[in-house]
Amino acid sequence: MPERRNPDLYTGAAPYYSVGRVAYPRELADRIATEAGLDGTGRLLDVGCGPGSLTLLLADRFDAAVGVDADAGMLAEAERLASAAGVTNVSWRQLYAEDLPADLGTFRMIVFAQSFHWMDRPRVAAAARRMLTADGACVHVHATTHRGIDTDAELPLPSPPYEALEELSRRFLDIPPARRNGANGEAEIYGAAGFSGPTSVTVARPVVTRTVDEIIAGHLSLSSSTPHLYGERLDDFVAEARTMLYGASPTGEFSEQLREIAADIWWR
Repeated sequence: MPERRNPDLYTGAAPYYSVGRVAYPRELADRIATEAGLDGTGRLLDVGCGPGSLTLLLADRFDAAVGVDADAGMLAEAERLASAAGVTNVSWRQLYAEDLPADLGTFRMIVFAQSFHWMDRPRVAAAARRMLTADGACVHVHATTHRGIDTDAELPLPSPPYEALEELSRRFLDIPPARRNGANGEAEIYGAAGFSGPTSVTVARPVVTRTVDEIIAGHLSLSSSTPHLYGERLDDFVAEARTMLYGASPTGEFSEQLREIAADIWWR
């Protein structure tokens, strides 16, 4: 049995996701649906679904969807967001990816969006392939949604001072970063599990305007700075972060170039 993930990895972070993480675009769902030939039938499984950011975007492409995550707070937030959006064909299960297949059945598509690196990847990839229908596919989404990327382009507003924010965070925290698996070697892992491919799609992303509250929420949505790590000092950190950010942009707004999103579709 592989070492279990820290159950407190994202404790308290769920409410910050919908504020601090830039939403996946509808174009991503469209491109995946086109390449995979989705027709509104079958079932979707989102592994490490968090608050359902991608689950809810893809749910209308299937008869039913299941989101699984180890964090109860993430699943509660996912249920809240599903209810607010009127999405009724999704169910949520609290479990580790290493517990698959559990009793979940088979699926037309299984997705991993910014989650695979936390898992026992060979074990989970092998289990995922066994859970797919004959025409099924596994989709691995590469994205950065909590912040933008460096650019030489001239932006209309200041860029967020992330180095200063991270330095401020280090003043409040004195813990080692959580261990995760590397992001390399994915092709070998999927290939060893028996998948073929991938078919890759990319979705360009725009320059966006982000507020002070969104920048702070994005920071608190990370495993390395999730709210419970600050304990009673959380409010003090947020207050100092707001002061620092308003000092960098008195309007409280920043410009960021978002990273393109890539999705690799691996065929059963």
